[in-house]
Amino acid sequence: MATNADQVTALRWKKFPVLNDGFVCLVDLMGDDQSVVQAARVSYGEGTRKVSDDRGLIRYLLRHRHTTPFEMSEVKLLVRVPMDCWRQWIRHRTANVNEYSTRYSLAINAMQTTTHDGWRTQAVQNRQGSSGFVDERQGEALSASEAEFQERARALYEERIALGVAREQARKDLPLSTYTEAYWKVDLHNLLHFLALRMDSHAQWEIREYATTIGEQIMKPLFPIVWEAFVDYRLEGVFLSRLERDVIVRLVARLATAGRAQGSEEDFLAAQDPAWVDMQRCRERDECREKLRGLNLLK
Repeated sequence: MATNADQVTALRWKKFPVLNDGFVCLVDLMGDDQSVVQAARVSYGEGTRKVSDDRGLIRYLLRHRHTTPFEMSEVKLLVRVPMDCWRQWIRHRTANVNEYSTRYSLAINAMQTTTHDGWRTQAVQNRQGSSGFVDERQGEALSASEAEFQERARALYEERIALGVAREQARKDLPLSTYTEAYWKVDLHNLLHFLALRMDSHAQWEIREYATTIGEQIMKPLFPIVWEAFVDYRLEGVFLSRLERDVIVRLVARLATAGRAQGSEEDFLAAQDPAWVDMQRCRERDECREKLRGLNLLK
């Protein structure tokens, strides 16, 4: 059976490809599942081992949001990511970052490209999201114009460099599709928070690809027990607010009276929170409806 040290050796500096020219790779690691357990047991002493094995303790900690023990482990990654995607990434201000500088070095000669079937359409109800794809003919035209624009932007940049323009100024018209690289060091607690947000189906597809790669290719083998609990309680768990819990209570009572296992839209609206009734649009109500469908309580 491979040890954690073997896993680290196998993963260190191994580049996992993301998008057309991006990657993530492990640079360094401090800690493992046992580090979380050790940190948690400092408060209680060795005696707790009699009532809780390591897996049970880790699952308890994550289930009840006792996050401090997860801060005792740290992961350092090297990532290559498009600048527009990096802008979302860097919003997570809980990491230590050292980014490739285009003031000191030439900009990386690589840009993110979009395939003809990868152009998404703007979502109607979600201002920051996408929904569906443009048709194939439009996609081919968009990819062709993208390639032309990126080629010209790079040529303009290199032309300025050749003329002796300062790198800090020559770079100003490079598109956001240009790749950058950075070292990103973060503790396990904050990394799990990043993954929970960026692996979510509502996250932008590009950064979701990075988060999924980090989670499944790096974190899962290095922290198998933590990862199992993270998937169970965060990624695939369902959080219910007080309002949603009360909706379920009313809905289940209504279905029991009618002798049915699943409710209709009419049942849901009858059981909804009173504060939602007069609202034509209500995101909280929509999210509650989707959760109940996932729980098979609504058709």
